[in-house]
Amino acid sequence: MHPTSVKGVDDMIRLGDLNEAGLLRNLLVRHKEGIIYTYTGSILVAVNPYQLLPIYTTDHVHTYTDRRLGELPPHVFAIADSCFFNMRRNKKSQCCVISGESGAGKTESTKLMLQFLAAVSGQHSWIEQQILEANPILEAFGNAKTVRNDNSSRFGKYIDINFTKGGAIEGARIEQYLLEKSRVCHQAPDERNYHIFYCMLMGMSAEQKKTLSLGSAAEYDYLTMGKCTSCEGRDDIKEYAHFRSALKILMFTENDSWEISKLLAAILHLGNVRFEGTIVNNLEACDIRKSSHFNVASKLLEVDPGSLEKGLTQRSFMTNREIVTRSLTSAQAVDGRDAFVKAIYGRLFIWIVDKINQVIYKPLTEDSDKAPHSIGLLDIFGFENFTTNSFEQLCINYANEQLQQFFVRHVFKLEQEEYARENIVWERIDYKDNQQTLDVLASKPMNMLSLIDEESSFPKGSDTTMLQKINQVHGKGGVYIPPKNDYETQFGVRHFAGEVYYDSKGFLEKNRDALSSDLIQVVETSTNKLLKQAFHNEISTTNSKPGSNPKMMINSSKSSLRQMTDGKKRVPTLTYQFRQSLEALMKTLTVCQPYFIRCIKPNDFKKPMLFDRDLCMRQLRYSGMMETIRIRKAGYPVRYTFSEFLQRYRVLLNSSLCDPKKESKQKCCESICQTVLKGDGDWKTGKTKIFIKDFHDTMLELERMESLHTKALLIQKVLRGYKYRKAFLRKRAAALVIQKYWRGHKGRKLYRTVKLGFARLQAKVRSRQLQFHYKKKREAAILLQTQIRGYLARKEWKRKRNAVILLQAHTRGALARKALRKKRKRQVQVSAKEREAEQRLILQKQRHLEEVLRQKREQEKLAQTDSVTELEMLDKIFGFLPGVIGGQEGQAPAGFENFGGRMMSEEIDIDDMPMEDDIPEEDYDDLDEYPFSKFASMYFQGAANHTYIRQRLQQPLLYHEDERDMMAALTVWWIILRFMGDLPEPKSPVQVDQRGLRKEGKQNDVDVLIGEGPTLNRPLNSMEKLHIIVRYAILRSNLRDEIYSQICKQLQNNNNRNSYFRGWILLSLCLGIFPPSEKFIKYLQSFIRFAPSGYSLYCAERLRRTVQNGVRKEPPAWLELQATKTKKPMMVTLLLLDGRSMTLPVDSASTSKEICQMLANKIKLQDTFGFSLYVALYEKVWALGSGREHLMDAISQCEQEVKRRGGQEQHTPWRLFFRKEIFTPWHDCRQDDVSTSLIYKQIIHGLKFGEYQTPKQDDLVDLAAKHLYIQHGSDSSASSVKEAVQECINNTVLEAKSEAKWIQMVSTAHSQSPFVSKRPKVEEVKAEMVDYARDKWPMLFSRFFEVVKLSGPTLPKNKFIVAVNWTGITFLDERERRLLNLSYPEVTGVNVMKEGKGAGQKVSLVTLKGDFTLSGSTADDMAELVTMFLSGLTERSQYAVALKDGDTQDDPTFLRFKKGDLIIIVKDNEFAQQRGWIKGQHGNTGKTGAVPMEAIMILPTLTKPSNELMSLLNLPPNQRKNIPIESGTVERVAPATLREFSLQNFRQPTKDVNRQVISRNAAPERLWVNSREPIRQPLLMKLMGNSDLSHKACLAFTAILKYMGDYPTKQTQSPLDLTDQIFGPATQYEPLRDEIYCQIMKQMTNNNNRFSLEQGWQLLWLCCGLFPPSRSLLKHAQKFLETREREILASDCLQRIQNSLRMEPRKLPPHQVEVDAIQRNSLQIFHKICFPNDTDEIFEVNTNTKIKDLIQNITKKLKLASADGFSLFVKTHDKVLSLNETDYFFDSLRQITDWSKKAKRIKDVAGPVNISYMVFFMRKLWFNVVPGRDVEADVVFHFPQELPKYLRGYHVCTKDEMVSIAVLLFRIKANNDKNQLVTLAKILKELVPADQLKAMSENEWKKTVAAAFNKQAAMTVDEAKVAFLKIVYRWPTFGCAFFEVKQTSEPNFPDIVRIAISKQGLTMIHPKTKEVLASHPFNRIANWCSGSTYFHMTIGNLVKGSKFLCETSLGYKMDDLITSYVNMYLKERRAQQTRNSRFDI
Repeated sequence: MHPTSVKGVDDMIRLGDLNEAGLLRNLLVRHKEGIIYTYTGSILVAVNPYQLLPIYTTDHVHTYTDRRLGELPPHVFAIADSCFFNMRRNKKSQCCVISGESGAGKTESTKLMLQFLAAVSGQHSWIEQQILEANPILEAFGNAKTVRNDNSSRFGKYIDINFTKGGAIEGARIEQYLLEKSRVCHQAPDERNYHIFYCMLMGMSAEQKKTLSLGSAAEYDYLTMGKCTSCEGRDDIKEYAHFRSALKILMFTENDSWEISKLLAAILHLGNVRFEGTIVNNLEACDIRKSSHFNVASKLLEVDPGSLEKGLTQRSFMTNREIVTRSLTSAQAVDGRDAFVKAIYGRLFIWIVDKINQVIYKPLTEDSDKAPHSIGLLDIFGFENFTTNSFEQLCINYANEQLQQFFVRHVFKLEQEEYARENIVWERIDYKDNQQTLDVLASKPMNMLSLIDEESSFPKGSDTTMLQKINQVHGKGGVYIPPKNDYETQFGVRHFAGEVYYDSKGFLEKNRDALSSDLIQVVETSTNKLLKQAFHNEISTTNSKPGSNPKMMINSSKSSLRQMTDGKKRVPTLTYQFRQSLEALMKTLTVCQPYFIRCIKPNDFKKPMLFDRDLCMRQLRYSGMMETIRIRKAGYPVRYTFSEFLQRYRVLLNSSLCDPKKESKQKCCESICQTVLKGDGDWKTGKTKIFIKDFHDTMLELERMESLHTKALLIQKVLRGYKYRKAFLRKRAAALVIQKYWRGHKGRKLYRTVKLGFARLQAKVRSRQLQFHYKKKREAAILLQTQIRGYLARKEWKRKRNAVILLQAHTRGALARKALRKKRKRQVQVSAKEREAEQRLILQKQRHLEEVLRQKREQEKLAQTDSVTELEMLDKIFGFLPGVIGGQEGQAPAGFENFGGRMMSEEIDIDDMPMEDDIPEEDYDDLDEYPFSKFASMYFQGAANHTYIRQRLQQPLLYHEDERDMMAALTVWWIILRFMGDLPEPKSPVQVDQRGLRKEGKQNDVDVLIGEGPTLNRPLNSMEKLHIIVRYAILRSNLRDEIYSQICKQLQNNNNRNSYFRGWILLSLCLGIFPPSEKFIKYLQSFIRFAPSGYSLYCAERLRRTVQNGVRKEPPAWLELQATKTKKPMMVTLLLLDGRSMTLPVDSASTSKEICQMLANKIKLQDTFGFSLYVALYEKVWALGSGREHLMDAISQCEQEVKRRGGQEQHTPWRLFFRKEIFTPWHDCRQDDVSTSLIYKQIIHGLKFGEYQTPKQDDLVDLAAKHLYIQHGSDSSASSVKEAVQECINNTVLEAKSEAKWIQMVSTAHSQSPFVSKRPKVEEVKAEMVDYARDKWPMLFSRFFEVVKLSGPTLPKNKFIVAVNWTGITFLDERERRLLNLSYPEVTGVNVMKEGKGAGQKVSLVTLKGDFTLSGSTADDMAELVTMFLSGLTERSQYAVALKDGDTQDDPTFLRFKKGDLIIIVKDNEFAQQRGWIKGQHGNTGKTGAVPMEAIMILPTLTKPSNELMSLLNLPPNQRKNIPIESGTVERVAPATLREFSLQNFRQPTKDVNRQVISRNAAPERLWVNSREPIRQPLLMKLMGNSDLSHKACLAFTAILKYMGDYPTKQTQSPLDLTDQIFGPATQYEPLRDEIYCQIMKQMTNNNNRFSLEQGWQLLWLCCGLFPPSRSLLKHAQKFLETREREILASDCLQRIQNSLRMEPRKLPPHQVEVDAIQRNSLQIFHKICFPNDTDEIFEVNTNTKIKDLIQNITKKLKLASADGFSLFVKTHDKVLSLNETDYFFDSLRQITDWSKKAKRIKDVAGPVNISYMVFFMRKLWFNVVPGRDVEADVVFHFPQELPKYLRGYHVCTKDEMVSIAVLLFRIKANNDKNQLVTLAKILKELVPADQLKAMSENEWKKTVAAAFNKQAAMTVDEAKVAFLKIVYRWPTFGCAFFEVKQTSEPNFPDIVRIAISKQGLTMIHPKTKEVLASHPFNRIANWCSGSTYFHMTIGNLVKGSKFLCETSLGYKMDDLITSYVNMYLKERRAQQTRNSRFDI
C-alpha cells in the first residue's frame, strides 16, 4: 500500500495507488475522521455525513474568503469562493453543477453555496436574505421524505445569482424543472407527501384550521398512502414558522398566504372525496358520496358544488354536430380528480416560483450596457433506480445523462481536443462516454422520447402501442433492453449509472399532462383569484377561441384526453416542455465556466459514520471518477492565452532575464513559469496558450499577491520617504527662517540694549558734567548775586534814607506852616473849628472811596492776568487775522470784473445742507473702553507716558519703520511744543538736519514746508508752525497718528492754560485736515469728549467729516482759521452765470460734489451731470469738477499763489462759479429747463467775453437774434436790440464793425426769423442755442486729463492731454494740437490696472486703432468717465455688428446673417436679453428674428455707423495697416482650446447638405467651438458605436445649453434638474466623463456672452469636483484652465481636478447645496451640524469631503478625546439614517434625499417634492465610554442620548437609584434652585421612568426627592450630568439601543419583544417584566439583514441555525448598528493579528 493511502490525501490526484480501491480507501479513511470533502483537481467530492458538522460557522466563511483553491483543506466554501473569485477576475459567469444520487446531499450543498455567496458579498442586503429565504418555500412545496432521503428534492432547480461590478448580489432567478406532481396523489411505502401539508397541519393555529375544516395528517388519504406522517429529525411546527417568515420576507401578503393555505386545504379535502358506481341508462356512472369534504373543497375553491360535481363525474366531447356528455366510472372519476389535484398543485408551485422571481429578479433595463455577471447553482434530482420506475424516473435519469455528458464533454472531450489543437504532447485517456445512451433517448431520429411524444398525439394511442414502437425501433440496440415477452410492460435502459427498468404503464397519460376542459370551465367560474391566476394560461387559451368548443374528449377505454382537432396548435406534452427547458439549461451552462461537486451517498440507511463500500464504489464508478483523476493528474485544467497570462502575471516577470519590450509574449510567459514554478515544473506551452495545473494557478496567484504587496510596500516606502523628506525640508527651511529672524531679533534687541546702556551712560556722564558746571556757575552766580544784592540794598537804603530825611524835612516844614495858619485862623474866626471838622469828615470819606476803587482795580488786573479766554487766545495766537474774509475783495479774474455788481444774492440755510447725518450715539457707547492712557500704554515706545511734558523727545511716541518718519516725528514734536508755548522761539538761526522734511519727488512741497528759509530753527509765526505740522501729516500718512498722539499727550494733565487752549486749537484745526488711522480713531473720539466747553461737539463733527471725505491735500486756509473763532460753518459765495449768487455753508471737509448737490437742490436742478465748480483767480480759471476734490484745498492754493506773487494771503481775490463742464452723448435739453437755462446763460457770457467764438458772422448774428427773442420776445425796438448786442457780442468784434451795423443785422435777423411768426416757447429757443453750442464747441465742453503713454501705437509725443467729450476721445499736445481722434464705437474696452502702493494709476484703452496703456494721477477718473459713456451708449444703442455667421437651417424663429452684417436691435421685449437672446433686424434685408447675444457686438453709438467704421470692424487686427502698432507691445496669451485634442479624439463633423447649398464658402463645422444648436451625435469618437451612451451625451449637451442660457426655451427648469441631466449619466458611465468635459469646454470657447460664460464656469467647477478627465484629456483641460487664470474660478477648478485625481470619483451628481453655492459664486460651502443637546454649529464642507473627514473636523473643533464611536446621521421626515464613513458627504446626502423624494413622490402621486433634512452628530457605538473621562462628550452627547432611554423605562434599576437620579435631573432642570422644589409634581415625568411613576404616589415622590436633594452635596449642572451617567454606567444596559418589535418566530416569546443592541451583542427583553429572554453575542449571529418593515437574523450555524424574523419600521437601524459593531470587532481583530504577526517574524 502506498503511503498516501494510509492517512489519505486532500486531492486524490496525489494518490499513489491510482485505482478504484485506492480511491475508495481514501474516501473511507477521511470519512472515519469526519472529513467529508476531497478534491479531484478542482472537482469537489462531498460525502454526506448525515449529521451536522461544526464546519459551517461564520469563522469558516471568513477563513475561506479570498483564498485560492487548494490553499486550505477541501470545503464547499472553497468552491464557492473560487467561483466568486474567477467571476470577478475573468469577468465571466460561473456555474456549479451539483450532482449525485438522491440523498447524497445536493440540496444542502446548494444552500451552503448560497450562504457563502451571500456572506462574501458583505452587504447584508435584503435581496440576499430574500434569495436565501426562497429555499424554505421551495423545499416546503417541492421536497418530501423518501425511502432514501428525508428531504428529497422532487424537482430540479437552477438558481442564477446576479452580481454587480463590485461583487454585491443584486438579484437572482430560479428555474424549476419537472415537479413530481404524482406524489400529491400517490406515495410509496414509508414515504410522505410534500412537506408543506404536514407543516401546515402541525403549525397552523387551531382557529385557522377550524376555518379551513382541517384536522390531523392521519385524516387525509393523500397524506397516509405511504403510512408515514412524521419524519425523524424534522420539526414541522418550527419549519412552518420558518415557512411563514420566508413568505413575509419574499413579499407574500397575508392574503397570499391565506389563499395558498386554502388551495392546499382544498387538495386535502378533494383527496377524501369518495365515488360510488351507479348504472345510468344502462351505462356505468358514478356519484360523489355525501361528505363534508366535498362541500368544504368547493367552498375553498370558491366554485359551485354542482359544477364541481359535474366536472368530476362527467366528460364532454364534441362530435361533428353536437356536444356529447358521458358519465365516468368510479375509477375514471378518481383519475380525473387526481389529475385535477395535480394540476392545482403543479400550477400553484409554478405561481409561487414566478412570485419569488418577481421579487428577487432584477430584469435588465435599457440603461444596462451588458448583462451582469452571475454564478449559477444547479440542484437537480439525482439518478434514481427504484423497485418500480415510471415516466418521472425516465425524465430524471435523462436529465442526469445530459449532465453526465456535460461533465464528460467539459472534462474529457474539450480538454483533449484543446491539447491536440495546441500541439501538446498528450497520451489520450479513455473514458466512458454516454453519448450513445443520449442518442437513443433523445438525440437520434425516432428516439424514445420522440416516440412517446408521437404516440401521445394519437387519440387511440396507448402504453402498449408505445412500447411496441419502441421495441420495433430500438429493440436491437445495446442501450435499450426490450421486455422479455409481449405481455410485460417493463423495459430497460442501460444508463451511465447502470441498468434501470421502467414500467410503461401510465406513460402516455403522464406525458400528455392534460386536464379536462370541464374542470377548466369550473376553474373559470371560480371567484378564487389565486386559483384563476394559477390557471391563467388555460383560461386565456379557452377565452381566445369563442367560436369553437374548447372541451376535451375522453377515450372511453383508457380515459385518455385529447384536444379537439380544430386546426389549432396542440398542447405541448410534458416531454416536450422538459426537453425545451433542459436544452435552455445546457446552453446556459455551456457559456459559463463550470465547477463540479460530486455528492456521494455513503449508505442507504441515512446513518452517520456508516460507509457502504459497494454503494460508494458504484457511485464512483459510474461518475467516471477514476478517469477524471487520471485526466486531472495528467492534464492541465488551467489555461491562458499568452496575452492574458502576461497581463495578469506581468508583475512576476524578471525583466533582467526576459525583457518584454524585446522578447515575445510566449518567451515572457515561459520565463515567469520557469521562475515561479521551477520546482513544480509540469506545465506546457502551446501555439497560443500556456497550460498549467490547478495548484500552479494557486501558486501563481499567491506569488502575484505577495509580489504586488511587496511592490506596494516599496511604492509606499518611496512615497512616504518623499513625503516626509519634503516635509522635513520644508520644516528645516522654515526653521532656518525662524532662526534667521530670531537671531536678527536677538541681535537687534541686544543692540538696542547696548545702545540704551550707552545712552544712559552718556546721560549720566553728561548730567554729572552739567551738574558740575551748574554748581560752579551757581556758586559764582550766588556770590555775584550776594555782592550785587548787597550793593543794591545799601544803595537803595541810602536813597530811601535821604528821601525820608528830605520828606521829613518838607513834611515837618509843612506841618509847622499848617499849624501856624490854623492858629492864625482860629484866632481870626470863631466858627473855624466847625468848618474844619466838616472838611475832615469829607476828606476821610473821599480817601475811603479811593481805597476801595484801588483794590477793585487790582483784583480785576490780577484776574485778567491769570485767566485768558479762548477768544482772546485766538486773537493772541492769530492776532494778524483779517477782519474780513478773502474772496470778496481784490482784483477779479478777467471777464468777471463787473460780474459781482449785478448779482442777486441768495443764501442757503445750514439746515438745507445735504451732508451726512451725525454718527448715532450708540456708536459712542463703547468709547469708555478706549481711553487715551490705554493707547499710550499699548503703543508708546520706551518709558513715554500719556501726560504733559515740556522737554523734547529722544524718540517718537509710536514705532516707525522708516528712519525719515522717525526724524520727522521728532521735528513735529519740536514745532508742537513751540506752537503751544511750551518751548521758547529760537533767537538766532542754527542749521539743523532737515532730512525728515524731504520726501521723494516732492521738492516743491519741501520748499513750502520749510518756509522762507532753509531752517526751522528760527522764529516762526503761528501760521507757519501750523502749516509745517499739517504738511507733515499730509505728505507722510504714517505720521498722522504720531501727530495726534503728541497733541493729545500735551493736552493731558496740562495745567498751563495758555498752552492748554493753544493745544485744543491746534487739534481742532488738524481734525479738519487729516483723519487718524482705524487703530487710533476710537481713542481719539474718546479723548475729544473731554474737551473744553464748545470744543467737544465741534471737534467730533470735524473728525466725522474728515473721515467721511478723506484727507486734504493742502494746509488750512485763512478762511478756516477765521471760522475757528465761531466754531460755525464757513460761508462762501458761489456765482451763477444767470445773475444769481448763492451763499453756502461749508466746512473744512466739504467737497465739490457736496457743494454741487447742495446748489442743485436749492435751484431745483435735475440734470446735474456735467455741472462743476470753477475757481477763478486773476487770469486763471480751472474746474474743480463735481467729485471728491476739497473746496478748501482750492482756496488754500489760491492763497499760496497770491503769497508767491508777493501779496497777502488774507486778501486773496478768488471767486467760485457754477457752470457746465461736459455733455453726455445722449444729452436732451427737454429733460430739465433749469439746466438748459443755466447753459444758455453760460453761452451768452462766453460769447460776450470771447470764450466761445464762431468763424461765421451769420452764426453770431443768429445767436444774438435768438437771445433777443428770449429776452424781449417779438419786441425789436432799438433799445432792446442794442441791449442784446451788447450782451452777446464781444467788444473786440463789436469794435471791428460799428455798433449800429451789428444792431441793424441783429434786428433784420430777428424780424426775418420764424420766431416772430411761430412764436415758439422760450425754452425751445434756449434748447436750440444749447444744442448749437454742444455741436459747435465740443472741445470747450470737455474734461481734460494729463497722461503719459506707456505703450501703444506710435504718436508724435508720449506725454499729452486726453480730452473726453460727448463726441469721443481726443489726444492733444500742450499746444492743443490734435494727435488722435477716437469715436466711441472705435473703443472696445477700458481696463484699470491696479499697481503697487505708491505707483501711478494705469489705464488700458483698447481700440480698433491699437491698445494704449496710459498713466496719470487722474487716470482712474478718466477710465470711469469713458466707461460710463460706453455703457450708456451701449444700453441706448440700436446698432450691432455680427461677429459670426448666423446659420439657422431655415428656422424662421432665428435671423439669418453673415459675419460683419449690421444688425438693428428691435427692443420690444419679445426675447429675454438676460438669457442671451434679442430680436434683431437685418440692416440690408430688413428681415427680423431671434439673434443670440454672443453672435453680435452692440456698438456704442446713437447714430448709424459709417461704412468706414463697419469696414474697420470687419477687418482682422493684422490687416488694420493704417494703425501702426509698436513692436514692443506685449500680446496676451491666447486662451487654450480643444482644437488639438479634437483632431485625434473627436468624430468627423457632420455634412449638412442644406448648409453647404446655402453657404458654399462656409468653413467646416468646428466641433470644439461654442455652438447654440443641440448636437445629434456625441463629440468623442469612442461613443459613436454605443447608441445608448450617444443618446445620453446628446441630452446632456442640450441640458448644458439650457443651463448656460444658450437655448431659448419657454419652459424653465431648476438648475438642479439640469445638473442631474448633465452629470447623472457621467457618474454612472465612465466613458461619458470626458464627453461632459469636452462639451462644457466647447461651450466656453469663443463665447462672447458673459452670462453664458459665467454659467459655463459654474458647470466646469462642479464637473472638476465630481470626477477627473482621462489621461489623454487631462493636459488639455489643465492648459485650458491655466490660460484663463484671470477668471475667478480657474485656479479653484485646477485644484479640484488635482483633488479628484487623488480620490475616487463621486457616485452621484451634485447636491442642491453645491449647486446653490456655486450659483452664489461662493467657493466655500458651509453646512449646519446639530448635536443631541439641541445646539448646532456651522462647518465647512468641500465637494470631496468624506464622512470620516467631517467627523474628525467636528471632533477636533469640539475638543473631544476621540472620534471613535461617533457618526453622522441624517434626519428626514420619517427616518434617521447613519452615514457610512467611507462615503462622500454630499453623495450620502444626495442618496438619502433622492430616496426620500422618490418615496414621497410615490406617496403623493405627482408634483415637485422638496425634502427637508437635518444632519446630526451623535455617538453611535458605545465602547470605551467611561463617564467623567471626557466631560465635553458626556455633557453634549452621552447625557442627552441616555436620558430619553432612562425616562422611557428601558433600564432595570432600584428605587434608591431612581431617587438619586431624580435629584440629579432636578438639579439640571432647576439649575440648583431650591425654590423650584414646589414644581416637582409638574416635572415628575421628566425625573422618573414612565413605568415607575405609579410605584409611589405623587406626594411620596415629591417628599423623597426633596429630602434627597437637601442631603445631597451641591454640584454644578455639568457635574450632575456626569453623576447621572456614572449611575447608569453600572447597569448592563448602558449604551444600548432599544427597539420594540413584533415577532412570530419564537412561540415561547411574547408577540412584542424589546431588543437591546450594545457592544456585548443583541439581547431580547420582555417589555413588561424586563426579563432577559435571550442573549446573542455578535459571533453567534451568522447573518442579518433588513427590508421594508422586517428584520431577519440567523443565530448559530449557517446550515441549521435558528432564524428570527420580526416586524419593525426600524429594521434598517438594527441592521446598521449590528454591522457597525461587527466591523469594529473585525477591525480590532485584524489589528491584533497584524501586531502579532510582527512578533512572529
